Formats: sequence, structure tokens, C-alpha cells
Amino acid sequence: MRLANRSLTIAALLRAFPFRISLTWIMTLGETALMALIPLFIGFAIDGLLSGSPRELMHLGALFVVLIVLAVMRRLYDTRVYSAIRVDLGRAQTVRGENLSLSKLNARIAMGRELVQFLEETLPMVMTGLTQLVIAVVILFTFSPLLALAAGLAAVGSLLVYAFFHGRFYRLNAALNHQTEKQVGILEKRKLPFTTVHFLRLRQAEVRISDSEALLYGLIFTLLLALILFNIWHATTALSATTGAIFAIISYSWDFVDGAVTLPVTLQNWTRLSEIMRRINAQKEGVLQSDGSKSA
Repeated sequence: MRLANRSLTIAALLRAFPFRISLTWIMTLGETALMALIPLFIGFAIDGLLSGSPRELMHLGALFVVLIVLAVMRRLYDTRVYSAIRVDLGRAQTVRGENLSLSKLNARIAMGRELVQFLEETLPMVMTGLTQLVIAVVILFTFSPLLALAAGLAAVGSLLVYAFFHGRFYRLNAALNHQTEKQVGILEKRKLPFTTVHFLRLRQAEVRISDSEALLYGLIFTLLLALILFNIWHATTALSATTGAIFAIISYSWDFVDGAVTLPVTLQNWTRLSEIMRRINAQKEGVLQSDGSKSA
């Protein structure tokens, strides 16, 4: 068992399965790079067709074919890799959790699967987002440095907004996980009043997290959509750009927004995983309180 004698963390999973995870990342980066080129190639195709040349459209079609083949291959491979990692992680948690109640062990095994989900879904999303950010900023800079500067300011503003929410997300996820650990034990009692109270507490924790997310992303999207409006205005009024070039500017501005959103999403997921990793590596009953702090 690859995870024997290791802390159950994201870093431990990366060290235990370096080749398999690295290959999924390489395929993800390739797919992301091809995706990022699509708006530029569409812009070329538009300008080419308007000038009577179909060659650029054929280049776009070839790009689509390569992208589809790579995307299918990556997804087939990813499923096999990460399902195998879940098996190894579940076995490790079962061995280490022999002193935990069944309710806590069951909840922590489910939480542990979120670590693999982070590797399988969130990190590829991060790679995609960061690649989109870099390519978008570079291409926007080639049209106008002011477009790239506006994008950078919007990204920094988004990170600053998230910084104010970090502590709240950690506390709310700790409360949700603490209540989740009680579920099997409560259900075993088969008493409706206790079960009802449990589900109401889960609902309360989930609503608080959702409300915080709504406020966070409302503020972030305000910043990012203001960027879109500025770039549209600047591209159409201050630049001597063709129709295809204006389309490319707007597309890459939107790509930047799409990529920038992944930053707070990733940080929010990491906040939750930080609480989970601390929890699943605690071997004793009652080690963590509902706010994630250690009990005496």
C-alpha cells in the first residue's frame, strides 16, 4: 500500500503516484493550450474568409480534431488513475481509523475522497485557468498594454477579496464536517427528532457556506465584468483593429475572466481541504472541535 506510513495529504498523494499524476497533468496542459488557441484561430478564420481565403478555416478545423482526440484520451486515462488512488486512500484510512467510531470513520473516508477529487478536477481546472490567464494577458498585451494592465488589476483585486473570506470559509467547513461525522451514529438511533435536528444543522452550515460564496463571487464578478466592459470600450474606440482582432480581444478578455474565477474557487477548495486534511490525520476521538480547533 503506497500510502502506508504517510500523512494523508495532497503532497503525500503526489509523492505516492508521481508518474501517473504527472502524465494526467501533461495531457491537461496540452488540452488547455489547444483550447486557449481557439479564439485566436477563430479570429484568423474570420479575417481569412472575409478576404476570400479558406485556409485559415481549415487550420481551425485541424485544431478542433487534435483537441477532441486529446480530450477523449485524457478523460479515459484520468478515470482509471484516480479511481485507483481512491482505493489506496480508502484502504489507508480504514487501517488508521480502527480506533474511530464507525460514524466518524465513514465521514472521514468520504472527506478523504475529496483530496483525490481535488487532484482529478480542481488542479486541472487550475492549470486551465492559469494557462488561460497567461495566454490571455500576453495576447491582450500585443493589442494594447492597457488591456493587459486592466486584466492584471482585476486578478489582484479578486485575490484580495478572497483573502477577507478565507477564515470564515475555514470555520464554516469545520462546522459542516464536524456535524457530518455524527451522521451514522445519529441514524443508528432511529429516532426522528434527533435525525431532524441533525439535518437542520447540516442545512444551517450549508446555507452559511452558500451565502458566503454568493457574496464572494458577486464581488469578484463585479470586478471581472467591469474589465470586460472596459476592454470592449477600449478595443472599439481607442484601437485601430479589424473585426477579427476585436473579436479576439473580447474573446481573450472573457477567457481571462473564466481563468481568473478559478483562482478564488481553488483557494476556497484548498481552505476546505486544509480542514479535512487536519481532520483525517487526527487519530483520536474528539481531537477536533466543530471549529477545527483541538480539544483538551
